[in-house]
Amino acid sequence: MTARLTAATALLLIATSGCAHADPTPAATSGPASMRVEVLGRLPHDRTAFTQGLEIADGTLYEGTGLAGQSRVRALDPATGATRAEVALPPELFGEGITVVGDRIWQITWQNGVAIERDRATLAERRRVPYTGEGWGLCHDGAELVMSDGSDTLTLRDPDTFDPTGEVRVVDGDTPVGELNELECVDGAVYANVWKTDRIVRIDPGSGRVTGSADLSGLLTGAEQQGVDVLNGIAAVPGTDEFLVTGKLWPALFRIRFAPAT
Repeated sequence: MTARLTAATALLLIATSGCAHADPTPAATSGPASMRVEVLGRLPHDRTAFTQGLEIADGTLYEGTGLAGQSRVRALDPATGATRAEVALPPELFGEGITVVGDRIWQITWQNGVAIERDRATLAERRRVPYTGEGWGLCHDGAELVMSDGSDTLTLRDPDTFDPTGEVRVVDGDTPVGELNELECVDGAVYANVWKTDRIVRIDPGSGRVTGSADLSGLLTGAEQQGVDVLNGIAAVPGTDEFLVTGKLWPALFRIRFAPAT
């Protein structure tokens, strides 16, 4: 049975500073590793949130949500799900992935072709930068932004200007992996939700090679699956080897760890 995480324990875990630690990347000659999912706890999540982006920084859980007329970005208490701050997007914008870069937050949009740079403290909009194509997921690897557009290609971008600086195609063996959605950069790897599946893949951003794959089906009970949308949202818990994951319109966040399959 899944253990329920207390608020105090959650705050202690999530407030810890530093970088999360993922499993070592397999050798270049090996195929993608099958990763087992260990469920460590369960936390509240807003059932009305169409989750598009999820990230933890300095004890705050940042979430970007989608749908035209309902998109927003907000700062949450990770232990209780309580909203600390929230800003709605203009109704014509469909929000997608977010990522924290220092004192800023970048938020992309689906088909509006615009990225929004926000003040992290207030969530207020600072400026907008145009880009070509769709926006799906976004993360920051410490040097560059990594962005998905629903294809099998990840685009690298300058974190200050949002200009593209390169791209890499994602493959599982020789097979392209498309519909890459929400992203999380941690320890030199990119974790990505694969849209319309319960799969999360770990990617080497240098080569585009999938180095790990995990099946997250079964997190929700049968009753909880009524009215929800797909798995989407993954945030590394700083200072640990753990992640928070959720989905669009899900009633809960799950604290998990990826471990080698036995």
